[in-house]
Amino acid sequence: MDRKIGILANSEELKATIESLYGEDIKNGKILIDILDSEKINEQGRELERKGAKVIIARTGGYRHTLGKVNVPVINLKIYIQDILHAIMVAEKYKKDIVLLVSDLVDFDYEEWKELIHSKLTLDRYYSVEEIEDAVIKYKDRQSEVVIVGGGIPCKYAKKYGLDYVSFAASDETVHDIISRAWETVDNLYEQRYINNVLKNILDHVHDAVIAIDKEEKVILYNERAEGLLKKEKKYVINNKLKEVFPELNFIAEVLNGKNKYNGIVNIKNIVVTVNNILMELDGQIVGALCTFQDITKLQSLEKKIRIELNKKGLIAKYKFSDLIACDPVMKNTLAKAVRIGMSDSTAMLYGESGTGKEMIAQSIHNISERNSEPFVAINCAALTESLLESELFGYEEGAFTGARKGGKPGLFELAHGGTIFLDEINSVPINLQTKLLRVLEEKEVMRIGSDYVIPLDVRILAAANENLQDKIKDGSFRSDLFYRLSILKLNIPPLRHRKLDIIPLFKHFLSIFAKSSDVHIDGELESKLLKYSWPGNVRELRNIAERYVLFGELDITDSDIMDFNDNEENNIKQINSTEGFCLNLKEIDKYVELKVIDMLEEQGMTKNEIARVLGISRSSLWNKINSSDASKK
Repeated sequence: MDRKIGILANSEELKATIESLYGEDIKNGKILIDILDSEKINEQGRELERKGAKVIIARTGGYRHTLGKVNVPVINLKIYIQDILHAIMVAEKYKKDIVLLVSDLVDFDYEEWKELIHSKLTLDRYYSVEEIEDAVIKYKDRQSEVVIVGGGIPCKYAKKYGLDYVSFAASDETVHDIISRAWETVDNLYEQRYINNVLKNILDHVHDAVIAIDKEEKVILYNERAEGLLKKEKKYVINNKLKEVFPELNFIAEVLNGKNKYNGIVNIKNIVVTVNNILMELDGQIVGALCTFQDITKLQSLEKKIRIELNKKGLIAKYKFSDLIACDPVMKNTLAKAVRIGMSDSTAMLYGESGTGKEMIAQSIHNISERNSEPFVAINCAALTESLLESELFGYEEGAFTGARKGGKPGLFELAHGGTIFLDEINSVPINLQTKLLRVLEEKEVMRIGSDYVIPLDVRILAAANENLQDKIKDGSFRSDLFYRLSILKLNIPPLRHRKLDIIPLFKHFLSIFAKSSDVHIDGELESKLLKYSWPGNVRELRNIAERYVLFGELDITDSDIMDFNDNEENNIKQINSTEGFCLNLKEIDKYVELKVIDMLEEQGMTKNEIARVLGISRSSLWNKINSSDASKK
């Protein structure tokens, strides 16, 4: 910290005293000292300030001409009664009449002290530095009769005109006292500047706009946030009446009547803000009012940033539809429907056996939706106990149960706010918890465990099951109202054995990952085994077998596995062949499938042009297929 002080000494004697007491500080530049000069008196204070003085000490005329002309405090080195009496005692040695020439700033009552003064004394006062020389000239012709007693400038002129003089001295104690006060002032100023700077930085960088008024309703505080929100520069606001600069903010002045207002919603210049008004009091007296407010859109933006930070912690969807391998028409149709589901914002139910890639498709649906920049939160409902699943989904408050985290914990629904939550294996959710889950879906709000308030939500729900929920409704283990609430949109993901054209491409893809090579080749025998196997573990099992194949160089599928599957297939064929009158017409089957697909797309609200584009046919061909179907029905 720079602790320089400046001193305007009004005499050589005062300068010598200071140098004898503070020579080291003067040498180190901590004290800057200058002799008062009547011709430069108006500039001397400013010069000391330019050199770095944080406080200036001056006496009589120096004090008068420096005060108000510099931006640092000026301390008056007063001329005390004892200084005057001591100078008079010295002057009495001249055996002459004494002329006491002092500024009007010097407090000295001659009548009070004249009995102690044995010599004849004339008290002469001046009111500006320009008067001093004329006051001294009056006694020029009485050189042998008078002695001048005064400060540095009067004594300078006395010397100029050949008059005897005695200047006011300052005792060592007086000098010590005034310089100690100057150091203390410097320290206090630094501390105050530090506090003010901290407060300014806090006020300018908080998310709230802040305005304060005094009890006369003048604006005394107006931070950068307020300046940016209200679009008016600080210089046009500070020290002006609130109603003159911001008539629309008159509600701030209403608080002066004695009532704080919290969490109000106000429309200011077409901006909706939340407002908190509080009284400012000092010693029990109202001295003003302070208002903090935030643009609600800024709050929403801040909330989004927080959600983005959460995304960085893993709440993201990694997979897109472009990452999924689908060569089989069955899977292509499934993904086409999944894309349509992604375009909507409705709750969707995904059905599929374990290992079919339900979560990958759920992530792809999220990434193609309008919520793709928001969190994706997934939870396997079968992996947790009922109590743990409830706390994970809905969160809890501090002290809600033994072992609850200090400060509580937000649930997955809260973390997914604005985005998507994926409830995998929802068929495993206990019946008691299904009731609470249904309320979240219907009310779009959640209540933490141990809380007494609800939290509004904006979240899309995707659920998945690996068994038929309607069967669970029949046996009473799944609520029918929850089922219908979840099943607005449905997607059946085929098992791997029903999408055989995907088996080899998927296997090669996994080989390229584990072998770290894009040049992957498998022989016909291997392909045959892969295609004949039933894949009860679906794509997950295929991935595991590919990894083991890379490690051990052999396919981990036994002939008995393939034979069992083929036996089942042969039995099915025998049953078909044994049916009397059975006729398999492939053209009719293809035609039936085409019409079913067209009906499905029409039910989803697609236009004829969109259906033709999805099917890869012309609009006229589409109409021909529809017309032939209608004709056959007749």
